[in-house]
Amino acid sequence: MSRQKVKEIELLAPAKSADIGIEAILHGADAVYIGAPKFGARAAAGNSLEEIETLVNFAHSYHARVYVAMNTILTDEQLPEAQELAWDLYKIGVDALIIQDMGVLSLDLPPIELHASTQCDTRTPEKAQELSKAGFSQIVPARELTLEEIKDICKATDSRVEVFVHGALCVSYSGQCYISQALRQRSANRGSCAQFCRLPYDLVDSTGKILQSNKHLLSLKDLNRSERLEELLDAGVRSLKIEGRLKEMSYVKNIVAHYRQKLDQIFKRREEFVPASLGVSTHTFKPNPAKSFSRGFTEYFDINGSDQHYNFETPKSMGEFVGTVKFVERGSFTVAGLTTLNNGDGLCVVNSDGSFTGFRANSVEGNRVFLSPESRHIEFFKGAKLYRNYDHEFEKSLSKSSAERKIDVTIKLSELPFGFALSMADTRGHSTELVIEQEKQVAQKPQQKNIIAQLGKLGNTIFNAREIILDLSQEYFIPSSMLNEWRRMLVEKMIFALNVTRPLPLRDIRKVNANKESNPTIKEPIKLTYLANVSNEAARQHYLAAGYKSVDPAFEIQPLKDVPLMFMKHCIKHAIGHCPRINREATKLAEPLYLRTKNESLRLEFDCKKCEMRIYNDEENEQK
Repeated sequence: MSRQKVKEIELLAPAKSADIGIEAILHGADAVYIGAPKFGARAAAGNSLEEIETLVNFAHSYHARVYVAMNTILTDEQLPEAQELAWDLYKIGVDALIIQDMGVLSLDLPPIELHASTQCDTRTPEKAQELSKAGFSQIVPARELTLEEIKDICKATDSRVEVFVHGALCVSYSGQCYISQALRQRSANRGSCAQFCRLPYDLVDSTGKILQSNKHLLSLKDLNRSERLEELLDAGVRSLKIEGRLKEMSYVKNIVAHYRQKLDQIFKRREEFVPASLGVSTHTFKPNPAKSFSRGFTEYFDINGSDQHYNFETPKSMGEFVGTVKFVERGSFTVAGLTTLNNGDGLCVVNSDGSFTGFRANSVEGNRVFLSPESRHIEFFKGAKLYRNYDHEFEKSLSKSSAERKIDVTIKLSELPFGFALSMADTRGHSTELVIEQEKQVAQKPQQKNIIAQLGKLGNTIFNAREIILDLSQEYFIPSSMLNEWRRMLVEKMIFALNVTRPLPLRDIRKVNANKESNPTIKEPIKLTYLANVSNEAARQHYLAAGYKSVDPAFEIQPLKDVPLMFMKHCIKHAIGHCPRINREATKLAEPLYLRTKNESLRLEFDCKKCEMRIYNDEENEQK
């Protein structure tokens, strides 16, 4: 198959730290995204330049890439610092910057790739085209889109399309959530989300009647599209992204390994798809997404279809279903199920009201679980469902070295008139050679086995000798110490060759400048509201140059009253069986509906034509 038809597919993993990023690559990631020292949308996941450089140096040996998130909105005063940081990251070899703020485009940037953050809220082919024209080489469609909508975006842009395949879901369109800023002065667009979506609420109608009590009505399950990867690739997606820059090491190891194995199975059948980086990962454990943090799983392609995407009972990790309670005794209970439980497992039981109670198994004998003294107050009932959200033995296995990644190479030792040539080549066409001036000494006894054994000792390197070829006219004696030195020099030279031949993902400045000089992107000048998140003059000028008639400041700059604070496809009316488009016989609710806690009252608005729910701060009710 010709190289023109080969499509490189990127498995993109999160990294809270350089150590986690390195493990992500070892477990099969083709690229890693990590937080910058400042300006990342996960304020608690920043990393120093030194840490990022360590990750970059490790990744590039495998032709894996490192992307750095600088995806908050910025003030005018922060732009010069962002420019300096961009250059610092470029100098240490970072492959791309992930940004949201269009003001960054006006800076004196290095020729580094720019990726459009999910915070850019890309829901249409037109928005994707606009970002591509602005110079973004990789674009993330909104997580709420259907497979067909993703396909339309892939067709509309020549930029690579990156799609989330696993991890936590924001209930609001990313970049379009202002409730944290409005109620706590903690901006989600500046990395300080207070996660109002994970709180319990009462659902109340306009008469004061409570329709749902103390439920997590905005809490979504976690994304898991591991069974839909081939469809995404056929739609045109080239980067598959795992969410989780706040997740711990074991989560990243497990989830990356799971998706790596899934993709490798596809690639065996579909030769037109290849990994975007070098090397083959092998794992010492069997990946299982259910054993890592999850609130239950959803594919999230058809939000208002049969796939229940929400979990109103708990925003905490449920884990894997392990059975039901069979017998209850004092201080213990017996489980009906085939799953082996372990001492120290974290378990949770579904209560009679549907809520969850978590506890730790003090000890386990067969199917009998003994409780610790502090857990003996929990009331278990026969038939209650039991989940395990912490598998002690599984986590123990992940706390050790659990994967290695090797680049298969062929080593060849050839004879020259004045000595030898020792070469190394991988399966992607990368190669190097040592030319050795050495007096040849005819051997008195067979040497082939020893030469092959010494040249094949690549155990502590990133290479695996899949084949060793000896192209010699006769048996020569070469001391083992000399062979080992040649091998060491060859490995160093090959690593250098891989770094030198690594494709550099540089931004085409000429194309960007040509786009700036062409006609405005927007055919019909329109006004941009606070939803564009414009927090500096440079971003405002960018949109005016693109053809927008006027541009309002971001909510963080100029707070507004009586405007939607959250926009979402998730619909509570649909969830409780009152969608007028599906259930025409449902009792009409006394609207408006409210979400209420002790401290907050939020008003719901439903746009059934757009199939969208919006949330407002119920200020009038608060004043009462």
